[in-house]
Amino acid sequence: NVTYRIYYNDAVALTGGQKVDGGMTVDQIARQVSAEGAKRIAIVSEDPKRYPDGTAWPEGATVYPRDRLEAVQKDLAAVGGLSVLIYDQTCAAEKRRRRKRGTFPEAPARVVINELACEGCGDCGVQSNCVALVPVETEFGRKRAVDQSTCNVDTTCLKGFCPSLVTVHGATRHARSAAVDFALPDVPPAEIIDGFAMLITGVGGTGVVTIGAILAMAAHLEGKGAGVIDMAGLAQKGGPVTSHIRISPTPSTIKAIRVPAGGADTILACDMVVAGTARSLAAINPNRTRVFVNTHETYPGEFTRDPDMTLPTRRVLGAIAGRAGSTHMRAIEATAMATALLGDAIAANMFMLGLAWQSEAIPLAAASIERAIAMNGADVAMNLAAFAWGRRAAIEPDVVAAIADEVSRRVAPVAETPGSVIERRTTFLTDYQDAAYAGRYSTAVLRVREAEQRVAPGREDLTRAVAVNLFRLMAIKDEYEVARLFTDGSFERQLGREFATWGKVEYHLAPPLLARVDPMTGRPVKARYGPWMLRAFRVLARLRRHRNTLLDPFRHAADRKLERRLLADYEETVALITADLRPDNYDAAIALAEYPAKIRGYGPVKAESAIKATALATEREEAFRTGVPQLAEAAE
Repeated sequence: NVTYRIYYNDAVALTGGQKVDGGMTVDQIARQVSAEGAKRIAIVSEDPKRYPDGTAWPEGATVYPRDRLEAVQKDLAAVGGLSVLIYDQTCAAEKRRRRKRGTFPEAPARVVINELACEGCGDCGVQSNCVALVPVETEFGRKRAVDQSTCNVDTTCLKGFCPSLVTVHGATRHARSAAVDFALPDVPPAEIIDGFAMLITGVGGTGVVTIGAILAMAAHLEGKGAGVIDMAGLAQKGGPVTSHIRISPTPSTIKAIRVPAGGADTILACDMVVAGTARSLAAINPNRTRVFVNTHETYPGEFTRDPDMTLPTRRVLGAIAGRAGSTHMRAIEATAMATALLGDAIAANMFMLGLAWQSEAIPLAAASIERAIAMNGADVAMNLAAFAWGRRAAIEPDVVAAIADEVSRRVAPVAETPGSVIERRTTFLTDYQDAAYAGRYSTAVLRVREAEQRVAPGREDLTRAVAVNLFRLMAIKDEYEVARLFTDGSFERQLGREFATWGKVEYHLAPPLLARVDPMTGRPVKARYGPWMLRAFRVLARLRRHRNTLLDPFRHAADRKLERRLLADYEETVALITADLRPDNYDAAIALAEYPAKIRGYGPVKAESAIKATALATEREEAFRTGVPQLAEAAE
């Protein structure tokens, strides 16, 4: 008894997306496996309509949309003997590449996450396993965003049980091709003695391999020898990529391409995490190798399953600087600058190349590199501009950063004090409900502040913890709040930062009392709602004053009951902390006050996280009562 899964993804995966030799169609594959003895054949497709009536399927073969995949797999698992599932979907990474080349139709809609409505639970990443879902640090905690530069528009993230995920139709991104209206001083290329060795580190899908190809062509144009080895591995899925490049005066002088330990003259760290691995660090020759690091935090696939994951940025940069020598390393946030100036994060690696060239760390003439970019024929104007802006960043990094901030309308974050945290959230809760509700919040937090100053004068950690976490449980995103966050203008401003123009917006919701339950997952099923939902949201937002009153039709819902219980429990916890705070349990009090940070998400996601948080609260309360903070730490 075995089920084979055949992936018909229109490309040879993991090796560069070559076309499949032979060109068999899905119906031909189905007929072949039927002839070979398959008792049951199911076809799951991203677009079942591509198979017209009369398609020559073998007897008993059935076609399903891809959202039935899990159910079909369970069905086939119960079939005795041999069964086959053919999954028909063009490789998502290939779709993105072909769209850039104009050989694949543009996606009709893009997914956007309403930043304020997002809970940061990460369920969208769990459902899609997509590395285009990136963290965004906000004043209200860590949220999620869709990196439109790397998004394959697969839309499986919409399965995340969250109303913040919407699809935007007809969206066009800002044409931020900042003009190259500045002159750049020429510098001499790096010197080649016996040969020149480079290492480029990055992640798949960001153009690392392209940089190597550009440099090899530029060397060829100058009559030099060049060799490139790309260690791509799982690059198609955003995995690590390392390109070894060897440039010599003549082709005949190249004996080996791979850069050995201590053998790199220049390292272009387009991704600092890959550059910080033991193998990459080993290539550095201390106080000789020049290292250029993009400090942008690109999160690996593990982030889709761990929403609290953080990158050891300081440790990685320290390891690189410790190996190379601080005077031989230059770090810059290239991705943010390139995205702001040129409208696409893909420009970051070419920006880094320009930075290294102007720093006299590339053994080729700028004119040769620019000619190679033109010959490559892909986004020529953008890549030439990225190379030029990178060169300018080597000379005037602060000026380039300021221009990038101005173009992107990005406001530098301001460090918040506990006072500003309380004030901002009190104002928010007034809009959320009313002044009385906001006063309930500020009164509780100020009592904690008084107790803290009594026990630990000058400390504010406990006040901040209570201010953030009490707000989290008071500003719950119920039906009224989600409606308000889509109609108060904040989401429209967010779209304006992301896109130049857009058409209709569709909402993906599982309204209480209306949504059916998926028998496979036990979750309410989300449905698609058109632009008319915005009018319903406006009405619902105006009714928020009736929240938790007899006029509230949602007050008896399981989610609302859970949220009221969680708030009541935490208010009791805050009262306990205020009454029993002592010097010996101060640290334990902070840990106890922070347990609601684990409560995130909507519906079943929140319910699951609440169970874990409640267990954590019990452990931390015991530590608080006994004044033994180690118990709280062990619970992390």
